[in-house]
Amino acid sequence: MSDANAHLWSMRRSKANFLRLTSVFSGLFEVGKWFGEVCKWKNPMTTVLVHFLFVMLVCFPELILSTVFLYMFLIGVWKYRYRPRYPPHMDTSLSCADAVSPDELDEEFESFPASRSSDLVRMRYDRLRSVAGRVQSVVSDIANQGERFQALLSWRDPRATTIFVIFCLAAAIVLYVTPFQVFALIAGFYFMRHPRFCHKIPAAPINFFRRLPARTDSML
Repeated sequence: MSDANAHLWSMRRSKANFLRLTSVFSGLFEVGKWFGEVCKWKNPMTTVLVHFLFVMLVCFPELILSTVFLYMFLIGVWKYRYRPRYPPHMDTSLSCADAVSPDELDEEFESFPASRSSDLVRMRYDRLRSVAGRVQSVVSDIANQGERFQALLSWRDPRATTIFVIFCLAAAIVLYVTPFQVFALIAGFYFMRHPRFCHKIPAAPINFFRRLPARTDSML
């Protein structure tokens, strides 16, 4: 009930919601960063242990869900000591209210439609355009990746689709005659191979995917 104007634009709310979204995915980013360090053998002992755990889970796949829930249980028990001891309160840092500028605060409490001077509204409109431009670029990049996936089977690039179709047929035959555990072990060891056996140039599949056509050349 106290969030009646949540549908109206506010630079402060936008920053706060972006920081909340970043905080939600920070765990995944940390896991990805940790796995990258494992693949680069920053700590050989940790990488060897990860290899051992990976082999155990591949050989005994029935332990995967049990291991996941066991890790979640251990994380929950570990965080028990850091549990909140007081009821939640209004957090000025979470709301970005401690660093809001007077103009952004005035914009948030402005009536709808705008009642300020035309110069001030124009300045705020230009600021909103700059923010929307960055959002537009991110949306365009996401759409490009999705269109490249669609281009694999759309025959827009006949050579790329031919290569991908032949690869799918070969992969289907190989996976049919190869046990899944063997394939999983080979793939896992390949991704976690020592940096001595890695190349600094992009991998062939990544290079192939980046060269796939998108529909940006058809847009005005």
